[in-house]
Amino acid sequence: MPRLFGLLSGLSCLWVLAGQSLRAGDWPQWCGTPGKNMVSHETGLPDSFVPGVKRGAERTIDLATSNNVRWGVKICDAFYSTPSVAGGKIFMGGLEGTHGVFVGLDEATGKLLWKWEAPPRAVPKEIDGFHIGIGVIPHQIGVCSTAAVEGDRLYFVSNRFDVVCLDARGQPSGAEAGKARVVWTYDPWTELGVFPCDAANGSPLIDGDLLYVPTSNGIDHNTFQNPYREKERKLPAPNAPNIIVLDKRNGRLVATDEAPITRHLLHGQWSSMSLGHVGNRKLLFYGGGDGVCYAFEALASVPEKPTRLKTVWHCDCIPPEYKDTAGLDWVTHFCLGDRRVRGTWNKHDGTFAGESEIIATPVFLDNRVYVAIGRDPAHGRGRGALHCIDATKTGDISKTGKIWTYQGLDRTLSTVSIAGGLLFISDVAGRLHCLDAQTGKPYWVHETRSEVWGSTLVADGKVYMPTAKGLWVLAAAKDLKVLSRINLGAKVDASPVAANGVLYVATSAGWLWAVRSQPANP
Repeated sequence: MPRLFGLLSGLSCLWVLAGQSLRAGDWPQWCGTPGKNMVSHETGLPDSFVPGVKRGAERTIDLATSNNVRWGVKICDAFYSTPSVAGGKIFMGGLEGTHGVFVGLDEATGKLLWKWEAPPRAVPKEIDGFHIGIGVIPHQIGVCSTAAVEGDRLYFVSNRFDVVCLDARGQPSGAEAGKARVVWTYDPWTELGVFPCDAANGSPLIDGDLLYVPTSNGIDHNTFQNPYREKERKLPAPNAPNIIVLDKRNGRLVATDEAPITRHLLHGQWSSMSLGHVGNRKLLFYGGGDGVCYAFEALASVPEKPTRLKTVWHCDCIPPEYKDTAGLDWVTHFCLGDRRVRGTWNKHDGTFAGESEIIATPVFLDNRVYVAIGRDPAHGRGRGALHCIDATKTGDISKTGKIWTYQGLDRTLSTVSIAGGLLFISDVAGRLHCLDAQTGKPYWVHETRSEVWGSTLVADGKVYMPTAKGLWVLAAAKDLKVLSRINLGAKVDASPVAANGVLYVATSAGWLWAVRSQPANP
């Protein structure tokens, strides 16, 4: 693969930046590295695999009926997070009944080592007459944050909206064996009045002794009633931070952001952050619920007293023509872009042009930030936009900072994958786009006609694309070539990851497969 050695060098530098002490092939956080490029340097991964026949009572598969599968296990009722792999273990959040769960598994066998479990927080079902999704949705999805792992500690955001630090080893042997050991927790709901929209699913990022965490602060709309009433809405937490910074050693709050996102908050905030050096600065990149991408100056050390993150630049990622509201206020126009509401303007054919938040994680690579706008797939299709931003700028760079923009895709939740000069991104309509990463020139678009919630992974010259109808595998090349589609019996909402020569694929039914190439049977 072209530029492979440059890519590996970049990954190595990012691991050092994050203070990680890891095996070379580990995948210890959302997107693997602080730059958040969904690319793995693992090799020997298969073009296809046969999942095997499930043994429901045993919660495993019959390996004799599988191919290219190391193991497959059912861990819980549903998975919506992505695995983290570090130190010989796999860490992942999910749902069991109505409780959120977080598990530690043996990397070699898939055996459950320990489990953390908690019920959802009791919250109001209505505020000012508006339906509140966080009173319902956490019961349905559990933990959807991906853990950041370092040494014997891991950090995630729970279904109760708090930040949890666990001992990666679990409880010592004895009566508590098989349970998680909580080191500390921090509760933004109680301490800062944060009000997550739908769910708190941002993934933490480690930098030295600092832990950066998105709060998912937002507002829930009752758009099934009257979209024209939404302009009367009230923000439950207009002054709550969008990002918090904790001392990873003890959970002490040390900083918050000051971005004015709530002035134009569309719905919720579900983006996670990336990190990288730009010149002599270390910057933190975040996609806001106002459709704006922000760069903050990262802290150099742990401050003694709480401080504020300095905003270095901000870039409005919503194209101006998408803001043409036909004389309506922007809140009403946004709500009419939801195909589920009465009187919707959205025909669910990808033509509706309106405002969208940033749900994808901004990817930092070679002094550029790549990020797309999108909305909850339940809102329906609509026009999206993918931007390549010059990360060396300062101030308001909405007009001067975009190197290129691609508007040939639908709304998307997906984080990009960039390798060999090519960029891959999927959209909610189930299309996979291949572009030139330098210029934004499109090479091809592959139609799967299947809803997409996750992100692509590029590894070993292949693009692994999760969809509601299974996992697609395509060649990571300028020419479109489909290698396979694997039916796993349920939606693949979580993004696949690769670590230590193994591909990990999870389904919304709570199954996790470890996949690797195996010699053909004689």
